[in-house]
Amino acid sequence: MSNWLLPESLADILPAEARRIEELRRNLLDLYRTYGFELVAPPLVEYIDSLLSGTGGDLNLRTCKLVDQLSGRTLGVRADMTPQVSRIDAHLLNREGVTRLCYCGSVLHARPAGLLSDRELLQIGAELFGHAGVEADIEIIHLALESVRRAGVKNARVDLNHPGVLRSIVNEDPALAAVADEVCDLLSTKDVPGLVELGKRLPEVRESSLKALRDLTSLYGGTEVISRALHVLPSLPAVQSAMADLQALIDALPEFDFSIDLADMGSGYGYHSGVVFSIYAEGWHDALVKGGRYDGIGKAFGRSRPATGFSLDLRKLSSGLPAAPLARAIRAPWGTDPALVQALQALRSAGEIVVQALPGQVHDVDEFTLDRELVLENGTWQTRAVK
Repeated sequence: MSNWLLPESLADILPAEARRIEELRRNLLDLYRTYGFELVAPPLVEYIDSLLSGTGGDLNLRTCKLVDQLSGRTLGVRADMTPQVSRIDAHLLNREGVTRLCYCGSVLHARPAGLLSDRELLQIGAELFGHAGVEADIEIIHLALESVRRAGVKNARVDLNHPGVLRSIVNEDPALAAVADEVCDLLSTKDVPGLVELGKRLPEVRESSLKALRDLTSLYGGTEVISRALHVLPSLPAVQSAMADLQALIDALPEFDFSIDLADMGSGYGYHSGVVFSIYAEGWHDALVKGGRYDGIGKAFGRSRPATGFSLDLRKLSSGLPAAPLARAIRAPWGTDPALVQALQALRSAGEIVVQALPGQVHDVDEFTLDRELVLENGTWQTRAVK
């Protein structure tokens, strides 16, 4: 095996792409700051019991584990930064009222999430703690949409769901509680035959519950799904409350394109507690942004807090954008003449990119177009267009 081969689903990022990803990172973090979000930077690894506290089993399967040589305890390489940020809010900051935190860092998945997915992601996101009302969800969704707009994504579409609908159906039928994760998987793939087979295997499950689950698989489409859901699903307070929350979000953001899929349980059963959303756009094979409400995750760290937020992978975001334009740059000769050094310093201080040609070398660059050159004319260093 060649020494230069990388593990499967891991890749280097070359100069032009790396520069664009870095520019996206700076742009989005600056955007979040204008909304009042404060930047935090949790560690890449933590003790596994802390890293997975309050999360579902799906995150455990995605987390790479190793033994700490100092303590002998099991460490985890983070696969998602949200639990770490929740720990910071609940345990370290311990503030009263609303806290807005943002972050950006690498995460590693034990296995790729899909056939076209990478195992290493550059995750950026924002989390809002301390407010249980729909107003926080509106702010987070608006910020997520502004994030992709700032990046140059056009015609983004928001797909909404509310896990409280499934949770209310499961809570009404004790026989479903033991197989909630299986039900979640069947709904995510809209596997109606699988739901029928589940009913045959578990005859104690009520027929009304099975019907409600089958109905969920067909409740997707435009915003009219809300009225259809209220008509066909059991008349439970939690269902009505969930539909009211979805309608409030849609009414508050009329300029955006929304769809609803009440069977989309991509984050698993039990992790999210309220409205969840995904943002899709042409040019990307799956969701660009995922987010939603996850009240109570901080309980494992000593303080239960309302929470909602989103995250996205900057590497994925960049991969679907048009090729980044080359930056204009100036070619300059090598030399230590004080006048030349002063001219170089002045150009760079003004924000110009200046590439000095080392003696006897040609320069091959991916990021720049050398459309000007620094030349000595009449005893002074001047820039001129490359002929």
